[in-house]
Amino acid sequence: SSGEKMRNTFGRQALPMVWDYAECCPFSGSTGNWTACVDWVVEAVGNSPSGAAGYVLQKSAVFTVNADMATVVSTDPPYYDNIGYADLSDFFYVWLRRSLSDIYPDLFKTLLTPKADELISSPYRHGGDKHKAQKFFEAGLGQAFHRMREMQPPEYPMTVFYAFKQSEETAEENPGGGHPGRQPPTGVGLPARLLTDSESGKMPDPLMPAPLMPDPQSQAIHISSTGWETMLEGLIRSGFSVDGTWPMRTELGTRMIGSGTNALASSIVLSCRPRPAKAPLATRREFLAALKRELPDALRHLQAGNIAPVDLAQAAIGPGMAIFTRYSKVMEADGSSMTVRQALGLINQMLDEVLAEQEGEFDPDTRWAVAWFEQFGMEDGPFGEAETLSRAKNTAVNGLVEAGIIAARAGKVRLLKRDELPTTWKRGSAFQADDRRAEGPSPPAHWEVVQHLIRALDTGGEVAAGDMLRRLGSVGEAARDLAYRLYNVCERKKWAAEALAYNSLVIAWPEISKLARGALTPPQTQEEMFK
Repeated sequence: SSGEKMRNTFGRQALPMVWDYAECCPFSGSTGNWTACVDWVVEAVGNSPSGAAGYVLQKSAVFTVNADMATVVSTDPPYYDNIGYADLSDFFYVWLRRSLSDIYPDLFKTLLTPKADELISSPYRHGGDKHKAQKFFEAGLGQAFHRMREMQPPEYPMTVFYAFKQSEETAEENPGGGHPGRQPPTGVGLPARLLTDSESGKMPDPLMPAPLMPDPQSQAIHISSTGWETMLEGLIRSGFSVDGTWPMRTELGTRMIGSGTNALASSIVLSCRPRPAKAPLATRREFLAALKRELPDALRHLQAGNIAPVDLAQAAIGPGMAIFTRYSKVMEADGSSMTVRQALGLINQMLDEVLAEQEGEFDPDTRWAVAWFEQFGMEDGPFGEAETLSRAKNTAVNGLVEAGIIAARAGKVRLLKRDELPTTWKRGSAFQADDRRAEGPSPPAHWEVVQHLIRALDTGGEVAAGDMLRRLGSVGEAARDLAYRLYNVCERKKWAAEALAYNSLVIAWPEISKLARGALTPPQTQEEMFK
């Protein structure tokens, strides 16, 4: 918490015990008082654009959806055991039941929230067996999407909000099948066979596809999938295709789970429509050709929309899966069908290739710095390798030293850290890219620009970074593309702190650009700040 004030109890998806109390007066007029908390709710309700009446039913999306009624579906599916919705709801339910049970008797007819049919992967509801919990969740999610497919009219898209970060994990790394701590376990990811009614223990339903379970003959594969894979498998098996993707900035950077982390800043909205019955087959070669032809433009469009680097890989899934799901099947060379896992791997590979190709737009010093950073990070490396790499990138080690990019001594070379950069940056202040003369100073390397902009953002905020970008002129515009590339490197290398710096620069870029253009004049006095 940023201060001692009245706050909502549910600050994150948990209710930890707090051993101290905020020392504030709830009846005062200071920041964080009780009235202010109520006023926020009143203001939100008062400004709600909806004037139509709505109603809510507590039903199972797996078994009781009315397929005879055409309905537009918009859903935010659960993520394995990431959130124990029903267990957490009990904290509020017991209070609401005391005051509202006479008004909503059907909703509050049980002592606690119903939990048996809740579609999450909760091992303790399955005798502590994580694999049974996974099967329950995955089968139920597929059945829920099948129900939605039956009721979704073809004229409108179904929208699926997804804010779960991709992760890969082998079963050997985590034999229990689940991620450490509160992270959601990944799916089994094994070749599947149909689970018969006698095995599932449920009465057959002619409208339902049979749930899936791993083939015991394939247990040796032992590779788990991602939350994305499970969700997409459910969509595709239910007859949906993905026809669009929109990243939406739905998460506050000040939320507790996002503080100082690389947590997602956006939700990814997938637009899904029923796949045509006559969707064509495609070979792996045809799928790859379509990816190479269409995905680069889609990724550039996402970057132009200033999507945060931490969200780019998730957002790229949308246009990639739009290509994959336009076909009824994508056939491998051996005659087998390409899996969602394999398609996601190819989409991620294409993302890496597109970001790598953007290096051609950078100057030689920057291309050297990116290659060195990818290999050594900010640590020391041999001088001989630096010299060899400099010849390949058409630059020189002594020139990189003079430019203030590296330090070289005692046979070792390393990139300068941001706290080692000169506070008075002559190349950045003297060079105007839009008005240079042949005899004028050389432009700074894009690597320099990014590092100095990040330091300016850290020390002086958006105003300082905007002023620097204004003085740099058009040479600063490539900094955002480089930040995407460097974030991608940090993500692969698991350098979280460094990745956060590049992600923060891209997120702040719209405001920095406005300040650089003079479109937004920063407030000068305290009175102006609060007008």
